[in-house]
Amino acid sequence: MGTFDVRDMMKADAAASASPAMFGGSDKGQTRRFHPLAERIAAIPVKPTLSPVMIEGAARLLDLIAVLGTGGLIYWLYAAGKVEYTLPYQVTVAALALGSLAVFQALQLYPIGALRHFVGSGVRLVAGWTMLFLVALAAFFFLKIGDQVSRGWLIGFYFAGAGALLAGRVLTTAGVRYLTRTGRLERRTAIVGGGEAGEALIRALESQKDTGLRICGVFDDRNDERSPDLVAGYPKLGTIDDLVEFARRTKLDLVIFTLPISAEARLLTMLRKLWVLPIDIRLSAHLSKLRLRPRSYSYFGAVPVLDVFDRPIADWDIVVKWAFDKVVGTLALIALSPVMLVTAIAIKLDTTGPVFFRQKRYGFNNETVDVLKFRSLRNDMADHNAAKQVTRDDPRVTRVGRFIRKTSIDELPQLLNVVFKGDLSLVGPRPHAIHAKASNRAYEQVVDGYFARHKVKPGITGWAQINGWRGETDTEEKIQRRVEHDLYYIENWSVLLDLYILVKTPFSLLTKNENAY
Repeated sequence: MGTFDVRDMMKADAAASASPAMFGGSDKGQTRRFHPLAERIAAIPVKPTLSPVMIEGAARLLDLIAVLGTGGLIYWLYAAGKVEYTLPYQVTVAALALGSLAVFQALQLYPIGALRHFVGSGVRLVAGWTMLFLVALAAFFFLKIGDQVSRGWLIGFYFAGAGALLAGRVLTTAGVRYLTRTGRLERRTAIVGGGEAGEALIRALESQKDTGLRICGVFDDRNDERSPDLVAGYPKLGTIDDLVEFARRTKLDLVIFTLPISAEARLLTMLRKLWVLPIDIRLSAHLSKLRLRPRSYSYFGAVPVLDVFDRPIADWDIVVKWAFDKVVGTLALIALSPVMLVTAIAIKLDTTGPVFFRQKRYGFNNETVDVLKFRSLRNDMADHNAAKQVTRDDPRVTRVGRFIRKTSIDELPQLLNVVFKGDLSLVGPRPHAIHAKASNRAYEQVVDGYFARHKVKPGITGWAQINGWRGETDTEEKIQRRVEHDLYYIENWSVLLDLYILVKTPFSLLTKNENAY
């Protein structure tokens, strides 16, 4: 998706914005009426956005490579084989590489705004690099080790390093500008709360440069003069209930509340509806009379906000978890392929019908995914909608099916989901069937905030499973405990926790399988 402007869309669709349209879910069989512009925004194809944190990290890595690379190259061209000691050169290159990161960070050379503008950041970059070399020369003088490092090498390193750093910054600037033009650095944002506070916040955000925010509209539960239909040129698109559906369909990145902290009850009511979403939630402190220490705030340019919720597993954590899934998942798929082959043959010999069973389940952000399993039920009794859970001694389960369900071998084909499709993770909340129930009630009706478990990708195994909460959920307590464990995992994720769960899973299958039929 390229950039878009809601106000331009309003001008082009003035007639439609004056009449209601259908949007969102249903309420007692009736589809909720919603602003037509929300439908148009939701229909715009979106490309995955890149986190500014990741772009800044890539810029740091490029600078580090430039310094290390030029230092090593100039040494190889000028001093290799001609000097007695190599240690002073190695220490100097390493120290300048690390020092450059610290100095460039202090000179504010890594924020996205600086990466977009080459001239200003280029001047500061050369100034910082020069200062580093002056510090290095001073250190050589005071430590009386200047004769151990070639001056020719130092001069060559200085100029080559400056050139490499500037060349890297040119490439970074070009890349960031391209990503900006194509909308890959935008943060799709909704403002909660209209009136004067909402207008003041929008004006303040628009006065800042390089925030990357793309305001999609305003949402407010109020329907009186305190919340007009138009706020600073942006339309009020609906209520908080509408925002939940809108956020899922548009893959919203950020919600900013303009409500004062004094409106505690109203704020908490709204947050209870929104915290299930995989988005960042901030509280505007722009007009607040409460003044905290500067470090207590986050900032969009110079506009202060208070962090309320952060999207779990974000920025570089996403990259780490993706790499973990691909590498470990591929190794597991190779190692377990003989077991999968034997299982497929056994299923074919036991009953007629396909080897695999596909079922739609809830994935990340409530999106549906096709989960692949070995078929464990009789083909003529397949339950694609999970209308009836498998119970003890269920006649639908085949002889092979009973064994592979007890040992969770039926789940192994989901490694294909992990490695090739990427819609599952090795570790995460188990994906539930869309129509699954506990005590004849839908899971979301049993557990308050149930959909918060979908803030991350579902997994083949998880924290709930190794703690014994797997298999049939015939009581409300079982699904409640499972969701509690899923939320604990989301809030405490780390690579070490994923490794622990993977190592513990085989043992839990042997010792905690009383609910698996």
